[in-house]
Amino acid sequence: MADKLKGLLHPRRLLKRWAVRTFGDYEARLMAGVVPRPNYGYCLYNAAKLAKQLGYPRISAIEFGVAGGNGLLSLEQHAKEISRMIPVEIEIYGFDMGEGLPPPVDYRDLPYHWKEGFYKMDVGALEARLQSAKLILGNVADTLDGFFEKHKPAPIGAISFDLDFYSSTKSALAVLRGKHQFLMPRVFCYFDDTIGTEVELYSDFTGQRLAINEFNLHNDAIKLGFPYCLLNGEITDAWRHQIWVAHLFQHPDYNTFVSDVAQQLPFQAVAR
Repeated sequence: MADKLKGLLHPRRLLKRWAVRTFGDYEARLMAGVVPRPNYGYCLYNAAKLAKQLGYPRISAIEFGVAGGNGLLSLEQHAKEISRMIPVEIEIYGFDMGEGLPPPVDYRDLPYHWKEGFYKMDVGALEARLQSAKLILGNVADTLDGFFEKHKPAPIGAISFDLDFYSSTKSALAVLRGKHQFLMPRVFCYFDDTIGTEVELYSDFTGQRLAINEFNLHNDAIKLGFPYCLLNGEITDAWRHQIWVAHLFQHPDYNTFVSDVAQQLPFQAVAR
């Protein structure tokens, strides 16, 4: 930890981050991690880039677990910035109980860390501040059923899973099994409760990580995987290890060519 902190406080790195924060455009600030909730920005920005490459005029973003609403408000701000850069319209949906966490179902929900009633929402105050996002209140196991038919969202390209529990996350992951018309072929996902501290002790056998592993086990045509491109660069913020990408292998656009990197190398004769 001391070595990591020393690296983050290196004068040259601090100067670079200040310069990017002060003078950089949105993409530069995002990749330097100097925007609010860069995890939200990363998922939404890359979903919008993919949408543009695929010719989608609109996409959707979802936050599962709104709590006080700061994340949903931040998502709206990211959407504004991104839509100025990329000609893609962005719809936003927020799912939450509204009354705080329900009782944990069993040990997989980590009752030693989470408690009924945590994160209760002031619904009226939040709705007064929201500009475009739609709140969907109730247990996600119920509200997700019928969501596609009722709201007919643009293809979903970015999702934040912050429902804390294994049971709730498992229910929310069903969104990835929706009809392909409502989903992008690759969906950028952030899972908030997957690293933590020595108190939470998140593992592959409880909580969100268990929900992810079980989803992959039971869905042959959809897999959640870590995007190894996030290992590039010198930024080591924790959120970079909390991103998964859902690959929908049977989506009609999954194999559509989107690469903008020149793959043809010029021939160079070898001198003799």
